[in-house]
Order: sequence, then C-alpha cells, then structure tokens
Amino acid sequence: MFATPAYAQALGGAAAGGGIEQMIQPLIFFVPLILIFYFLMIRPQSQRAKAHQAIIAGLKRGDTVVLNSGVHGKIVRVEDADVGVEIATGVSVKVRKAMIAEVSTRGAPAPANDSKV
Repeated sequence: MFATPAYAQALGGAAAGGGIEQMIQPLIFFVPLILIFYFLMIRPQSQRAKAHQAIIAGLKRGDTVVLNSGVHGKIVRVEDADVGVEIATGVSVKVRKAMIAEVSTRGAPAPANDSKV
C-alpha cells in the first residue's frame, strides 16, 4: 500500500531532472487552445461589434431600421444616444441607438416577393 522510500526517491529525482521539458508540456496544450478560442469566438465577436458600431454611426433620417425586438420603422430624428423611430403613421418612439439590429437605407431595393411597385 505504501511506496518504499527508495521508489519514492527515484521518482522525485526523475521529476526534478526534466525541468524544461515539464515546463513546455502544458504550453503545447494551452497555446493551441487559446488560439482556437481567439479565432472561433473572440475575433468574430469583435468584428461584429465594430460593424454594428459603424452602422450605428452612419444612421440618418429616412433610414429604415429593424430593432432588436423585431419592430420595423423609419428614423425621423437622430440625437446623440437616441433616435426617433416612426413605427406607424403618426406614431414615433424614442429608441436607444444600441437597440437597432439592422439598417437599410432609403434607396435599398424592395425584396422580390414584395407586392409594392
């Protein structure tokens, strides 16, 4: 059940002798793991955040937007942190710019299945 003192001493001496190799072995596992996390999770998220910031910075009156809640509307007023969105004729709501999910400009073509001409 217990290891003999000679066996324990032999293991301890072998562990202390391979210093640099034992320091590199965890790196061989963790460095590729960190790179995988960076390229699959962190980098795409930061690119989406930069693209969203560019869209928000380019908002102008008359743009058609879709909010995170799914509400469609047209921008009628642009302020520093908020925008006025007209969701129906005569109905305007004040919305934070960060809550805008998609933006299509005034000149964007209508979808093919749209009955409007």
